[in-house]
Amino acid sequence: MSIVLQGSTSGSCTLQEQAVAGTTVLTLPTTSGTVALTSQIPTSTGKVLQVVSTVKTDTFISSSSSFVDVTGLSVTITPTSATSTILVLFQVNGSQEVGAARASLRLVRGSTVINAGAVAGSRTPALGGFSSSDQSIPSAPISGSFLDSPATTSSTTYKIQAVMPAGSGDVYINRTMQDSDNANQIRMASTITVMEIAA
Repeated sequence: MSIVLQGSTSGSCTLQEQAVAGTTVLTLPTTSGTVALTSQIPTSTGKVLQVVSTVKTDTFISSSSSFVDVTGLSVTITPTSATSTILVLFQVNGSQEVGAARASLRLVRGSTVINAGAVAGSRTPALGGFSSSDQSIPSAPISGSFLDSPATTSSTTYKIQAVMPAGSGDVYINRTMQDSDNANQIRMASTITVMEIAA
């Protein structure tokens, strides 16, 4: 048996019994409110809502003893919801001046460091560093991921920063120290990708 509820001005709502044996209970709110339709219940939890990526193919050199932005190795995303998380994926290729201090990198959201070790004395908090043993050989790539919760729907920029902590020598992105013009030398690419994940 079906029950038809007529609207006060127009339209109607039909309550239809199930076509199989058994009992279905529809519990209505005990206070004022509404019952969500199936089509209104969010089903996107955990899904990727958008992806933004940047590939840096040119080179970058710095001898700064303070962290500086790696030019062109940043990506900007505008989250659709403040409850979303942002998955950041990165791979940075390069090297540092042989015999100089080890170059260090870190991941930053805006001006906030979000992926670096804890402060410990004079040590440099970073996500990793280059260590080249030969002028013509690049360091192992620095790659990883970080799940961030920016809690905003404003435009948000993620970027890689680099430093030469001792203030001597250079850090090289996408090239070796020697970088001579021959087939034995390579030019590399670095990437940073962000994905908005629904809460």
